[in-house]
Amino acid sequence: MHISNDRYFRERQRHDLALRMIRHEARTCTIKSCTGLTEDRIRRLCKAWAIHVDASPVRRRGKSPRCVAFFTRNAHLLLESSCLTSVFAAFGLLRAPQDLQQEATSLEYGALFCAAFETHRQLSRTAGLTFEHAWFLLQQLNEGRMLQLTRCRHCHGQYLRDALNAVRCPTCRLKKVSRRRASRTRSSPPPLPKGEGRGEAAPLPQGEGLG
Repeated sequence: MHISNDRYFRERQRHDLALRMIRHEARTCTIKSCTGLTEDRIRRLCKAWAIHVDASPVRRRGKSPRCVAFFTRNAHLLLESSCLTSVFAAFGLLRAPQDLQQEATSLEYGALFCAAFETHRQLSRTAGLTFEHAWFLLQQLNEGRMLQLTRCRHCHGQYLRDALNAVRCPTCRLKKVSRRRASRTRSSPPPLPKGEGRGEAAPLPQGEGLG
């Protein structure tokens, strides 16, 4: 009876994690790698969930994200990726490769990843990174070849750095853009009164004429 109970709870964990990932629009292959469920069973769970919430779940098609440059292509995405990396570190998801060989397909690892992604969504005002992008980012960080956490020389904050393309700290970059805009605003001349600057004569005060 004890063995059968353990098997039941383990199967329930697989079921719950799969539904949790479906809500985050995870691809079938990603759900399969975390839960060990077959593709057919994942599709049935997806249909059952759609009936339950009376809405069709978003099923992303095509290949999973594979472009590392996506995370560093502009300052806003780089900042969000850096923040997500910090959340991964806080949840203990940045592991050594030998540790990942045992945990990459475990339910506990998948549940911990979902918790980290949900925390990031609550902290971030933007949603530029999808669940699949976050999963790919974690894989790249644990490989440690293309993306690495680096400390900024100016603000001493940590940010995500592409090993191929040297990128600057996104916080410093955004601050520089903000200062530049503020400087332009201060140096720009004040707006002209209505009717001036366009070849139109300004109205004379009442009671005055040309003589």
